Amino acid sequence: MRREVPLRRSLLMRLLAVSVVVSVCSIAATAWLTMRSTTVAIQQEQGQALTDDARVYDALIGYAATHSDWSAAREEVGRLARQIGHRITLTTENREPLIDSDAGQAMLPAKPTAAIDPLALDTSLITGSPAGHIDPRAVGPFRLTKTERDTLREAAQRRAACLRDAFPAITTRIVESPGGRPRVQTSDPALDLSSRCAAPVLDEPTRTEAKALAQLSGLMRTCLAQRNLPEVTLHLDFTWSSLPAPAPSGPQKSSRDDGAAVQACVTSARQRQLAPYVAPAALLFVSSRDGGASTIFDLSSGNQARIAGVAALVLLTTVAVTVLAGVRLIRPLRALTGAARRMEQGDVSARVTVTGGDEIARLGAAFNSMSERREQSENLRKAMVSDVAHELRTPLSNIRGWLEAVEDGVVAPDKSLTSSLLEEALLLQHIIDDLRDLAVADAGELRLHKELVDVPDLLAQVATAHRGAADAAGVTLATHAHGDPGVQADPVRLRQAVGNLVSNAVRHTPPGGSVTLSSRIEDGHVVIEVADTGEGIGPGDLPHVFERFWRADRSRTRATGGSGLGLSIVRRLAEAHGGTVSAASVLGEGSVFTLRLPA
Repeated sequence: MRREVPLRRSLLMRLLAVSVVVSVCSIAATAWLTMRSTTVAIQQEQGQALTDDARVYDALIGYAATHSDWSAAREEVGRLARQIGHRITLTTENREPLIDSDAGQAMLPAKPTAAIDPLALDTSLITGSPAGHIDPRAVGPFRLTKTERDTLREAAQRRAACLRDAFPAITTRIVESPGGRPRVQTSDPALDLSSRCAAPVLDEPTRTEAKALAQLSGLMRTCLAQRNLPEVTLHLDFTWSSLPAPAPSGPQKSSRDDGAAVQACVTSARQRQLAPYVAPAALLFVSSRDGGASTIFDLSSGNQARIAGVAALVLLTTVAVTVLAGVRLIRPLRALTGAARRMEQGDVSARVTVTGGDEIARLGAAFNSMSERREQSENLRKAMVSDVAHELRTPLSNIRGWLEAVEDGVVAPDKSLTSSLLEEALLLQHIIDDLRDLAVADAGELRLHKELVDVPDLLAQVATAHRGAADAAGVTLATHAHGDPGVQADPVRLRQAVGNLVSNAVRHTPPGGSVTLSSRIEDGHVVIEVADTGEGIGPGDLPHVFERFWRADRSRTRATGGSGLGLSIVRRLAEAHGGTVSAASVLGEGSVFTLRLPA
């Protein structure tokens, strides 16, 4: 039996490889898409959350910068909560509730979103960096009265009109600070406004601002004195400049250190001045309606489109790989199917091209072998039918011819005619018996009645039965037994097999020759040999001697040869006993036929 297909060439391995490739591609694409979509969605959600947080933070900082408490902030908190779709809660720094847009809901998150303090801004939630981290909308005592605002606005409008007349190419606009002071802005920041369109009232502090600035300067001097720093002059925009100071009498700090300390005093003074005018610091909590942190997100339409696109790509890849693999697998199967259909239609020469070494290739090779055997069997069947017709036609024609001659009165029905017709009938019976034996053997229905057979005695019986024919042919018939071999066999069938070999040997041995029957035990087998000194068989003919109706000499007829079935019957009888039969011959010297049966 041929060895199994190597695993690397196995059809199973190829199918497994295709499945693994498709699975790896699908898993990789799915993992990439999931990671990508999740990352994008999280970034979008985080960005939206930061935007919402910054919006809420800016609005509440603006409220705190312009109100001294949180009593009127409930409406603003509710409006913001509706806009962002989340719960907004304000508590004191001790987490005591101030305002809750969804009162009665679950507990607050452990960590606040931000601290609402206009005097200490969270720079991560705002753009820019205000001086001292104080919200510009927290103006406190610097807020102008209505009269002051109106006066300054009129002066600003005059300056803007002057600039437009003097510089038609530039644009101007009036911007009002949170405290109410107007300021003229132009499209050319380098333009000197005071030299062309002077408006002293716009460059000097009002009474309200002067009072507040004086208060702030006092707070700042206290801070500077506590830190042993020289006094400075504070300006309306909260910048400062140093006053002339006496020559230093000892080691001094660097100007950079002094500048940072002075700025710290400015910030501290402003915080102390603005504290009564702004709302107390509070903690801000922005959370989902159920009280958890706002982290759940839904895939956007863009992410859904990407999912659909990658899914379609994976599907197309799967289909493409499957089609390619399927075509390679189906092509030899289609060829095999076509060959099988041609054979079904009677074309016994149908073959398939075998490539590779997988299971399909093995199947193709098996089909080719089967087709070859069927073609051989078909050729043998046709030859057998032809031979049978030929073998039966001759004796039947002879019988018919002699009977018609008797009927026509041409020949008298005497004893010699009767003997001749009987001889022809016996030949027909012999051929028919041989064909019947072969048919039974071919169908596997040949019954054997085995018993212990004394081989030397059986050879003696066969020799006695054929001695008359041998003497008539001038052939010496002898037997030789080495030892006393016995074999479990059907004595009738074994005698028939040996008799056919002896009959064939006598027929092919010329007068003066000899036929010798011998037996021996060899390697656990009983060996029976029939050797003759006849004409021998050529090397090209020797492989065919056991085929049905085969004759080495095609000129032989039934008058000089047998039925052509004797050696075929010998082979089937040997196989039925579990043995073999073989032939060896030297042309012109003789032949040896050997029966080998299990002892």
